[in-house]
Amino acid sequence: MAVILCDVGPRDGLQNEPETLAPAMRAELVNKLSAAGLPRIEAVSFVRDDRVPKMAGAEAVVAAIDRREGVEYAGLVLNEQGFERLRGTGLDRVNVTLGATETFNQRNGNATLDEATARVERILAQADRPTTATISVAFGCPFEGEVDPGVVAELAAKLEADELVLADTIGVATPSAVRSLVDRVAGLGKPVGFHGHNTRNTGYANALAALEAGANELDASVGGLGGCPYAPRATGNIATEDLVYLLQGEGVETGVDLEALIKVSRWLEGVLGRTLEGQVYRAGASIVSA
Repeated sequence: MAVILCDVGPRDGLQNEPETLAPAMRAELVNKLSAAGLPRIEAVSFVRDDRVPKMAGAEAVVAAIDRREGVEYAGLVLNEQGFERLRGTGLDRVNVTLGATETFNQRNGNATLDEATARVERILAQADRPTTATISVAFGCPFEGEVDPGVVAELAAKLEADELVLADTIGVATPSAVRSLVDRVAGLGKPVGFHGHNTRNTGYANALAALEAGANELDASVGGLGGCPYAPRATGNIATEDLVYLLQGEGVETGVDLEALIKVSRWLEGVLGRTLEGQVYRAGASIVSA
C-alpha cells in the first residue's frame, strides 16, 4: 500500500503559529521538505498581506523554491484574485477550502454556506491544473457541534475538484467516524484525503482509519506545527515525521526519508526557538539508543 503525504507546515502550520517567518525562510523550509522526499507540499497561501501577515510575500516564497522533479507544490486560494496570483507563479496544484457548516463559513470567511460553495465552484471552474477541495469541520464544528455526515457527503458531491479532503479541523473525530465518512465520500469516485488534528490525541489513529477506508492522501505538518484559532487548546496538525514513522511500521509506502525529515524538524525547532509538538524528532526513529 502507498499513500500521498502532503506537508502543510509551510502554509497551514506557520499561519497558525505565533512566529512570523520571512519569505526566504519559508522557502527554505519548503526546500528542506522536498529534499526529504515529501511528494506534495502546501507551500503558500495567496491572501492579502495586511490580513494574514504570516503568509505575506507568497510570490517571493515561490520564487525562492528550488523545484524538484516529482514534487507537487500547492497553494491555497480563497478567491478568484488569489487563483490568478497562483497561476502567475506556476504552482502545480490549487487548494480551495470551505466549511461544512453555516456558522463556520460566516465566522471564518464572512459568507454563507451557499456563498462559500459558489466561490469555490467558480475557482474550480477556472482551474487549469489539478485541484483539491478541503471541507473544514467535516467531523465537528466549534459553533454548531456535531456535523451530519450526510450533509458533508452532499457538499462533497457538489464540488468538481479532482481531489476531496475531509478535515477534522478541531480534532474531535474518532476512527469509526473517519472510516465511515471517508468510505462514503470515496463512493463518489474521486481520490479522497484526510486532514487531521491531534487535539484529543486521536489524530494518528484517525489517519490509519482513513487509509483503511480508502483515502489516497493524508495531510500532516512538519513538527506538528499549526492549530486552529477556533480551538485555542488545540495541539495542532498531526506531525509529518510521527505519521511517517507510523506508516512505515505498518508497511505503507510514503517515499519519505524519515531521518532527513527528523533533521528538518530539529532545524525548525532552532528557527522557532522552542520545542515543537512532534514526538519522533525528539525520540528518534531508531529503537537502539545511540
